[in-house]
Amino acid sequence: MPLIDDLSPVRGRYEAARDMSALTWLRVGGPAEVLFTPADADDLAAFLKAYDGPLTTVGVGSNLIIRDGGLPGVVIRLSPRAFGGAEALDGARMRVGAATLDAQVAKAAAKAGIAGLEFLRTIPGAIGGALAMNAGCYGVYTADVFESATAITRKGETVTLTGEDMNFAYRSSNPPEEVIYTSAILKGHSDYPVAIEQRMQDALDKREQSQPTKDRTAGSTFRNPAGFSSTGKGDHSQDLMAWKLIDEAGCRGLRLGGAIMNVKHSNFLTNADNATAADLENLGEEVRRRVLKTHGITLEWEIKRIGVQAK
Repeated sequence: MPLIDDLSPVRGRYEAARDMSALTWLRVGGPAEVLFTPADADDLAAFLKAYDGPLTTVGVGSNLIIRDGGLPGVVIRLSPRAFGGAEALDGARMRVGAATLDAQVAKAAAKAGIAGLEFLRTIPGAIGGALAMNAGCYGVYTADVFESATAITRKGETVTLTGEDMNFAYRSSNPPEEVIYTSAILKGHSDYPVAIEQRMQDALDKREQSQPTKDRTAGSTFRNPAGFSSTGKGDHSQDLMAWKLIDEAGCRGLRLGGAIMNVKHSNFLTNADNATAADLENLGEEVRRRVLKTHGITLEWEIKRIGVQAK
């Protein structure tokens, strides 16, 4: 029996054999056995209570490689309509949906005169991913502005997580159990909207100068061995930054099939010419081998790679 015929009724939408390549920024990947788009948090919770098979959650696909063989089981993708939104609260706080784009949160905060969230303006992806990855740049991370998150467990229970529960670290979080984030409250401080907007524009201009914003990338490919963002505070050393190690290993512009390590920024794996997921992942592994050989350092993937290889 096809999996889709064995799933519990929902108010949202099931799609069998859903092509996932169009849902990732790199435009690669095989199909999801079933893609589930829940109607709301109650719909998601009811589904999770009834389902105990293979499960994957994806966001907007900005930092993701889905392998060419696709994703077995059910893939959950939260829609902005059901899980979006950014609402200003008292105390210079924002209530934001997990499917809200980071940039939209930054712009909404600026409009409300809430500063401290400007860093989100230049981060690709949505809030759910920012929570999971402790996304950050320019010396500020999600952990720095985090107050709480609402999430649903694999058992379908709704929980509220504090900063202590999240166990934030560089490019990671580690909540007590597997959860799907539905919303969060972020805290900033008051400032004039025009000043906030100028800082965001300055950050956008800086990003445009150094990053391949018009190419098909997934953001930073590898974590920095230094343990902080390469766009961190001014006194941060660049010696153990992934881009520098990649450069010194001779991998800027390195190609494999349709994939390339971007010439403008060497830590941006790029789909330059109809690359497959295998092209991209194999190129990344080759870069890791070369950096290990030249520097004795094993680069850790920042891009999440999921699914099975094509047969």
